[in-house]
Amino acid sequence: MEFGGFTGSMSQLSQLFTRASTGMEAPLVIIETHISSGLPSFSIVGLPEGAVRESKERVRSALINSKFKFPKGRITVSLAPANLPKSGGRYDLPIAVGLLLASTQITAKINLDNLEFYGELGLNGSLRATEGLLPAIIASSRASHQIVLPAQTCSQYALIKQATIYPCQYLLQVCSFLQNVGNISPLSHNLANIHTTYENDFSQVKGQYHAKRALEIAATGGHNLLLIGTPGSGKTMLAERLPSIMPPLSEDKALERAAIYSVANKTLDLNKLKVRPFRSVHHSASAIALVGGGSIPKPGEISLAHEGVLFLDELPEFPRNVLEVLRQPLESGVIHLSRVAQQVAFPANFQLLGSMNPCPCGFYGDGTDKCHCTEDQIYKYKNKISGPLLDRIDMVLNVPPLSKKDLLSQENTNAESSKIIRQRVLKAYNKQIQRQNKTNDKLNPSEIDTLIKLDKNNKRLLANAIDKFHLSARAHHRILKVARTIADLDNSDSVNIQHLSEAISYRSESN
Repeated sequence: MEFGGFTGSMSQLSQLFTRASTGMEAPLVIIETHISSGLPSFSIVGLPEGAVRESKERVRSALINSKFKFPKGRITVSLAPANLPKSGGRYDLPIAVGLLLASTQITAKINLDNLEFYGELGLNGSLRATEGLLPAIIASSRASHQIVLPAQTCSQYALIKQATIYPCQYLLQVCSFLQNVGNISPLSHNLANIHTTYENDFSQVKGQYHAKRALEIAATGGHNLLLIGTPGSGKTMLAERLPSIMPPLSEDKALERAAIYSVANKTLDLNKLKVRPFRSVHHSASAIALVGGGSIPKPGEISLAHEGVLFLDELPEFPRNVLEVLRQPLESGVIHLSRVAQQVAFPANFQLLGSMNPCPCGFYGDGTDKCHCTEDQIYKYKNKISGPLLDRIDMVLNVPPLSKKDLLSQENTNAESSKIIRQRVLKAYNKQIQRQNKTNDKLNPSEIDTLIKLDKNNKRLLANAIDKFHLSARAHHRILKVARTIADLDNSDSVNIQHLSEAISYRSESN
């Protein structure tokens, strides 16, 4: 008699496969179910968390309400490897199927060695989706395994080209599938049918041509940007439109973004899957909210902004210790979280976009007498942003108040649309990818020396800027990266003095 891959006349043992969730990783988990004689008991071993231990009651009710018998005897369910923590309701389905196989209530007529099961069970035997499944499905598809999971929210799972996914709504449907009775069609890949949409457009912004130019440069090279301006000058409006001119995400990057959202249990509009994410964080957010964490580590805002924009409005209002946690991921593009039970890493290759007022009251330099802030108050306000963090911001731009003429104008015919700007950005972006396989903000010092050759005039100009603004080595390199991006937008193979002068001007506004 054969049950779940094991053979023997008295065998009451089954083996099925699923995967755990460890950050963005999805290690394989073997679920072994054994039924032996003895007093009735039901034990789950292998470092199960609370939700996994509670699966005993869900599985019991689901089996009974699906017209199966709950096995009598000593039941042991082992989740291997034993030293890997298991959490969530995803193990309900494989545990229930394992019990049915071990108790010979069903016999699998398909190969179980290349099949994985996921899903939480309702008490009536229905299947419910659980969080964090997308990394597991990606890993299983790479292993050429087929997948059985709940039919709910299957649209995002069909993003994976190589995956063979069988969606089921009830436990009985899964059993029919295993016995080769039910007619369940695998999901079809649907990424090609997704139509990318943008909510905001630069054509809605009046004036502010200098700010639009800076955002175009930032979008092209992936540079961090800080906007300084009085209240109502349009900083937030400009920031919200940055993703509309950024290059769309590739399929691999879009899938990585979807996986992060899956682990964080966040919903994602598939029509915005290839649009760069824009995460706006309130200044009351904690450091854990930014970088992620918890007893079972979850992604924070910097990971949800992966390959997109992290917008921090009113930057000096954030606690300094919260801002300082951004320094390491800004350089490495990844955040490492260490907990007693496990250590995980989440991708965090985000573009920092901040905004702030010129002074505590916000009206310094607006041409009126509204501001009564002292020099000491202004100094303390700006000093809330540490030098090391400011050093990691490539561009600083002063956004002036909108002129009366632009404000009163009800025609905005001169404003370029995001589509037109995005075409220029994409052309320069592709040039970077073809040249160095990454954006200019990721260039290392040796690559900067190779790609950016300065003549005597450029070196003299940069030397004067270093002396005048007391620039660090990092700031010097960031100026050169911005200059390289400006040259790419100008379709120039070399960085000339106009490109370098413009790059220096964005750094000088921070001094």
